[in-house]
Amino acid sequence: MKIIGVVTALKSEASCLVDKRRFPLYQVVDIGDRTSLCLSSIGSSAARGAALKLCGQNINALVSFGVAAALDDKLIPGDLVLPEAIMMDGEVLPVDMEWRDRLHGIMSKHVTVTSGVLTSCEAPLTTRAQKLALGETTGACAADMESAAVAKVAADAGISFLAIRAIVDPLEFSPPEALMGAVYPDGSVDAIQLIKLVLNRSVSIVTLIHLALGMHVARSALTEVVQKTGLTFASDYMPYRDAELSESRSVNSE
Repeated sequence: MKIIGVVTALKSEASCLVDKRRFPLYQVVDIGDRTSLCLSSIGSSAARGAALKLCGQNINALVSFGVAAALDDKLIPGDLVLPEAIMMDGEVLPVDMEWRDRLHGIMSKHVTVTSGVLTSCEAPLTTRAQKLALGETTGACAADMESAAVAKVAADAGISFLAIRAIVDPLEFSPPEALMGAVYPDGSVDAIQLIKLVLNRSVSIVTLIHLALGMHVARSALTEVVQKTGLTFASDYMPYRDAELSESRSVNSE
């Protein structure tokens, strides 16, 4: 039985896991009988600290849960990425493949699921050129700033790791660099600064709409994972296979 520690960087990601308005930053919160959450804020250093904090709570598995940027033009917002490996600075970090494949088998019936490599990036990717360069260098299909740090903590501790990431922005569209100045570490927005950016035309309304739509469909995919597998993410059971077998027997008996 896995006792799972989940790391999310953004409040909007954490809210897909549990219906709770406030998430204390950098504190371990029990969100299920076998699941704890630590909201880390953006970045690899923060994610590593959150993962280490969870490891001090007697967990035996770590999950990186949230959104990612597409490095492959086939991926669109809302696609679910369940990577088979995590790359950081040329190092390939392992994923619990039995667990990952079990989750893939369930979720592929409900959303578009992509495999492959998820790579780390040290800063938000704000241009198509940056995404293309990172994809060509690493061979990865998607990138985020936290998963590799969490995977490294799991590898060092000898415990299971799984990344569950939904695409928020495609290859052809990226959040403008100017917008980063209006975003707090937990992903919430400084409304006054955002208004200033719009008024001085550093960020357009159309861009904000694109970003909001991307986050909406990404969060929908993440919420679907929780709805279909619970807060253990199908770690050691397959309820939907059992349900399908039961339904099949019922139909055959008729």
